[in-house]
Amino acid sequence: MKVKTKSKKVNKAWLNDHVTDPYVKLAQKEGYRSRAAYKLKEIDEALQLIKPGQLVVDLGAAPGAWSQYVRRKFAPKEAGVGGAATGQLNGTIIALDLLDFESIDGVHFILGDFREDAVLNQLREAVGDRPVDVVISDMAPNLSGIESSDSARIAHLIELAIDFAQNHLKKEGGLVCKVFHGSGYSQLVELFRAHFRVVKPIKPKASRDKSAETFLVGIGLKNR
Repeated sequence: MKVKTKSKKVNKAWLNDHVTDPYVKLAQKEGYRSRAAYKLKEIDEALQLIKPGQLVVDLGAAPGAWSQYVRRKFAPKEAGVGGAATGQLNGTIIALDLLDFESIDGVHFILGDFREDAVLNQLREAVGDRPVDVVISDMAPNLSGIESSDSARIAHLIELAIDFAQNHLKKEGGLVCKVFHGSGYSQLVELFRAHFRVVKPIKPKASRDKSAETFLVGIGLKNR
């Protein structure tokens, strides 16, 4: 006799939600690697952050949907579905992640852990002396379920992203970071406010209602 475990029920429910998700279907139709593209799209459309000709750094880039979205903003509209998948780019995209993924034409990818100095130095070398227009970060640690430990891991990644932005972002540049509601959230908002003149929390429609994730956007560094 087979016994249905709670985990099997949860996995089946998640799979059903995933298959019927309108953003999953839209991503498949428009050629995005994941529904996450529409989270960035909604943030960008609200704040007009990403424009052709910019230098954008994509942290936690796998599987590449955010870099795809930026690439399409940098490419001629007539060159493909929702923008160009290949061809000449008006702008520069540097992506980084622990996980490798299928290359995206024109995107400079660095494989490694953003928390490691050697990897961070690779990123700095790729950026060079060019000021960065926008840093987008969908980074998230592997969560343990222990709230205090998880919030500390999340905060560490945010702190590193802010530190990178402080050193490389244009004065009026922007930083987009994924965060999670719960322990430590208010402190992260205050951290953003300490470094940016404008801070906006955004929960995109493409972010599932059940998810605790939201995004903090900081625009205009205070120390520049």
